[in-house]
Amino acid sequence: MMYLVKKACAYTAMSLAALLVGCAAPKPLYQWEGYQAQVYNYLRAQGSTGPEAQIAALEQGFQKIRAQGGTPPPGYHAHLGLLYLQVGKDDQAVQELRTEKALFPESAGYMDFLLAKAQKK
Repeated sequence: MMYLVKKACAYTAMSLAALLVGCAAPKPLYQWEGYQAQVYNYLRAQGSTGPEAQIAALEQGFQKIRAQGGTPPPGYHAHLGLLYLQVGKDDQAVQELRTEKALFPESAGYMDFLLAKAQKK
């Protein structure tokens, strides 16, 4: 009888441990830090914020992401590169587009297209 009680307690403890481990929230793959809001502002014809303000917000968000040991989402560097092109900072734009291409190889075709456009300026 005592053996069955110990066995039941052991199974209960293992089940509880498995339940607690299973409930842990997974770490997100990317940290967004205001990126979506900046893209929204960009797509609605810059609304009340110009490219310089968007660049500052994205750069600040990028610093927060790096400080937390996170990874920016796909498109973060590409969008920043496009904003740099708008304000005439072509060298920084090329650097951001190359970073996007290196981090997300599936974007290579589009990044090559944007790099070719940037280098023709």
